[in-house]
Amino acid sequence: MDVNNKEGEMAPPPPNNRPQQEALPRGLLDDEERLSDFGSPKHGPTLSTSTSSFEALDPHDPNLSHLASLMFSHTSNYLQGELSAVLEDYSLLEQMNRATITKYADMRQIGGSVSRALKDLNEKYLALQPYLEQIDQIEDSVTKLEAAAYKLDAYSKRLETKFKGLEKK
Repeated sequence: MDVNNKEGEMAPPPPNNRPQQEALPRGLLDDEERLSDFGSPKHGPTLSTSTSSFEALDPHDPNLSHLASLMFSHTSNYLQGELSAVLEDYSLLEQMNRATITKYADMRQIGGSVSRALKDLNEKYLALQPYLEQIDQIEDSVTKLEAAAYKLDAYSKRLETKFKGLEKK
């Protein structure tokens, strides 16, 4: 794709000034003939000659090499920072999970203790149930006895007033 072409259309390839050759076997082509119409090896077109490939033996601009090293170093630091932040998030999540597990284990023990205590109370209540029924019966009897005592007291007062009335005559 042509970098200067803004519509994204492919620019026409440069004209080929070489005469048409007959198809020869690959091994018989010399180095010049192996170049494509773009002037690069048969690996495809390149964007520019200065950044087409990075080989250790090619002399490069030291400033460009320094800037590239700096960029890779900063990118590495950035990625390490991002990964360490994610790692810290996971560590915090792991600590929270451990704290939650401990809290739920404590709550389970407390729940078990409350359940046992409630079971014991229910058993004691069932054991006391006949006595509680007897207490209710005694209370009813006492209430009836009290009512009878009030009636007897009222009757005795009436009798006393009658006796005093007869005594005076």
